[in-house]
Amino acid sequence: MRARYLLLTAILVAGATASAARADGGPSVREDGGLRGIATPTGFRYVAIQGQNRTVLARISPRQEVAAVRFFRGNFTIAGVAYDGATSGLSADGKTLVLIGPRYSFPRARTSFLVLGLPGMFVRDAVTLRGDFSFDAISPDGSILYFIQYLSRRDPTRYAVRAFDREGGRLVPQPIVDRSEPDEEMRGMPVSRATSEDGRWAYTLYDGGGGTPFVHALDTVRLEAHCVDLEALAGRNDLYTLRLETRRDNLGVTKGERVVLLVDRTSFHVSPPETGSAAGGGAAPWTPIGVGAGGLLVAAALSLALLRRRRAATA
Repeated sequence: MRARYLLLTAILVAGATASAARADGGPSVREDGGLRGIATPTGFRYVAIQGQNRTVLARISPRQEVAAVRFFRGNFTIAGVAYDGATSGLSADGKTLVLIGPRYSFPRARTSFLVLGLPGMFVRDAVTLRGDFSFDAISPDGSILYFIQYLSRRDPTRYAVRAFDREGGRLVPQPIVDRSEPDEEMRGMPVSRATSEDGRWAYTLYDGGGGTPFVHALDTVRLEAHCVDLEALAGRNDLYTLRLETRRDNLGVTKGERVVLLVDRTSFHVSPPETGSAAGGGAAPWTPIGVGAGGLLVAAALSLALLRRRRAATA
C-alpha cells in the first residue's frame, strides 16, 4: 500500500512539474528544473527529486533507465533559467554540475548551492550566499559560476549578474555589465535561453520588463556581457512564444518554424531574416522529463529509492 501511495504521489508531482516550476532571472514560472533535468552531449540526463530534507540525483540513460543515483542531505534542484524550460548548471566539459536550493519565497535571506563532480556526483563545494540569488550560467571548465542577484525586495525584475570565482570561493566584486553601456539597467524576465556549442556563451532573450526586449550575451570565460536591443520586438504581445536558437554565425529569434530576427554572434548586429527562411540548426527537441510515461516511471523509481534510503537510515 505504501509503495502504491508513493507511486501515485510521484505521478502527481511529475505531472504538475511543467506548470508549478519557476524561472531564473526573476522568480517566475520555471525556476525548478529538477524533473526536466539537464542533458549531456552523450544523451544522458541528470534529474533531481526532493523529499523530506533529502534530494536524490539520478543519471538517466538515453533509454530512460536509472543508471546511477546519489543522495544528498537537504533540498536541492537543477536550475531552470528561462520561460521556455531551459536548464543550466552542467559545464561543457561534463565534469561539473551545480544544484541550487529551491525557492519557497521571495525574497529569501540566503541562497545555497552544491557544486558536484561528475560522473561520480560527489560534492566538491557547498556555497551559501547572503541574499536572494538564482543560477544563471557556468563556464566551460566549471571554474566560474554566474548568478542573478535580486536587488529589490518588491521588484524581481531589478537584478544584477554576478560572477563567482570557485577557486577564490567568493563573488567577483563588480557585477557583469555591458562595458559599452555600463550605466544601462538590465530589467525583465527571461523568455528563452540558447548556449554556444562550446558552452562559452549563454544567450538569453529577455522581455525588457515593459521596455525594449533584448538578448543578453554572456561570455562565461572572459566575464563580459553584451546587451543587444531588439527594437523590432517592442510592443509584441507574443514575446513568450518566441525562442532563441544558435545557428552557424547567428542567433535566430524564432516563432515556430519562422525566423523573426537574426543576431550576428560576432558583431551583435540585428537584421531581419532572409525571405522564406525557416528555423533550423538548433538542438533537436526533447520531451521534458516528468512528461509522459517515461518521465513518470523515472519519478516513481527515484521516489521509491528515497523511501528505501529513509528506511535504511532508520533501521
